[in-house]
Amino acid sequence: MSEHATHPNSTERPGQGPLAGVRVVEFGQLIAAPGASNALAALGATVVKIEPIGGESAHHMGPYGAAIGRTYNRGKQSVCLNLRSAEGRALAKRLVATSDVLVQNMRPGGMDKLGLGAEELRAEFPGLVYASVSGYPAGTASADRVGLDIAAQAESGMMSLTGTADREPQRVGFPVVDAATADLLAQGILAALFRKERTGEGAHVQLSLLEVAIHLQGASWAEYAGTGVLPSRSGNGQATVAPAADVFTLQGGDIVLSAYTVEHWRRLCQSIGRPELESDLRFATNSDRVANRAAMRSELQATLGPTDRTATLAMLRSNGIVAAPINTLADVLATPAVHEADMFADTQDGRGVSTPLPRMPYRFDGRAFDSANSPKAGGHTHEALTGIGLTDADIDQLVADGTVEVAR
Repeated sequence: MSEHATHPNSTERPGQGPLAGVRVVEFGQLIAAPGASNALAALGATVVKIEPIGGESAHHMGPYGAAIGRTYNRGKQSVCLNLRSAEGRALAKRLVATSDVLVQNMRPGGMDKLGLGAEELRAEFPGLVYASVSGYPAGTASADRVGLDIAAQAESGMMSLTGTADREPQRVGFPVVDAATADLLAQGILAALFRKERTGEGAHVQLSLLEVAIHLQGASWAEYAGTGVLPSRSGNGQATVAPAADVFTLQGGDIVLSAYTVEHWRRLCQSIGRPELESDLRFATNSDRVANRAAMRSELQATLGPTDRTATLAMLRSNGIVAAPINTLADVLATPAVHEADMFADTQDGRGVSTPLPRMPYRFDGRAFDSANSPKAGGHTHEALTGIGLTDADIDQLVADGTVEVAR
């Protein structure tokens, strides 16, 4: 790893991070598996993404699919193989043989049918860390079902908690389960690599969308277990504390506000010039405020509504109150803190389209991690195959046979 000056905006380039020298082969599509290997690439691993001829499904899903590809395939090498052919499967296996980690989220049983399943490959390569994502846990009656983020949100109880009681259940506004699965899978892979470093032994790391969706709601499960009362949809507020995550409309836009501890409620009442609310019997304790949430919100809205959002946020923050503007994505890009922390990197996709995308959200000794550009489908086929001993003539014949695709 090259030496950098320690600086908040210093950036680790691909191949220079703490995972430099680790090789990953990915058989993934969309977010969960590609997101995990994207994190490994950002940390310095060399990631070879095996795609079908023509590229993975994200390439054929319009603007949203293209956005997924640009986001989660950064820093990878793309190799297009026809895995329906014996030659394509043999090439894939040769690429696995040079790798420390395999990441996949193919349909349940799909890798086994290709001769690339965990049991078979780990028998041949005992040090391989084989990481699998499925919709539902292996070994259960639902194991063979195809799963997506939305199904996991629904079946895990997450949608039952999202939205307001008088409207239909809502999904979280982005694929939160897919994104969390990617991060948790990367965490499991890193733990397995740590063990491999000490013992030489690989592992089969398994994760399902349903398990992740349930895991994310840990506090809700604990509350339900402790009270026996099913949590319900309460909109932006929280069911048992107030004000908490409550939204108010000010001049200039909306804010979200939390001040449910004794001290924060006192500070809020004092700072907005309404000290009488602190002694109002309707709002004297957190339980009182929860029971009289509508009245409490009405009083706060009447006071906050005519004020300027920017000035009021500054005043609340100076008094130690948790308050934030509700931003659009455009607002976020214009936020000074986002620029100061250099949270976005300009990256290009395989067609040269430049897009500002979020960096990895952590730093090592002040250094950020840059996932670089996303590849064109098949853009590294030639490079990867020569790396395992094929000649130009060999590759030309495989292209002619329809076994591989080389992007020009």
